[in-house]
Amino acid sequence: MLNQWMLIGALAVSTYLSRIIGVEVMAGRKMRPALRLYFNYVPIAIISALIVKQIFIPSEGHLDLSFPVLISCISTAIVIKITKKFLLSAVIGILIGLLSRYLL
Repeated sequence: MLNQWMLIGALAVSTYLSRIIGVEVMAGRKMRPALRLYFNYVPIAIISALIVKQIFIPSEGHLDLSFPVLISCISTAIVIKITKKFLLSAVIGILIGLLSRYLL
């Protein structure tokens, strides 16, 4: 358990430092449109990779599908599409995910 907290701490520090360094290096510089487009898609790609990793769980040499996580993701996507409110969508997705985990 201690190793996990050390890893979380190290990742938090490295993330914070990389953000600060990035802001200092890029402050006042004009970016090309292609580079700006690239940086706009990086957060979406990272979040997608994290979600897919949670939906497909490796087990005994094959991938299993986590239905509670899948149901939670789909419900969050539907709510955010309808309401356009991120926090509300995240809370509803978490609640539906918890319900589906304990009811399925």
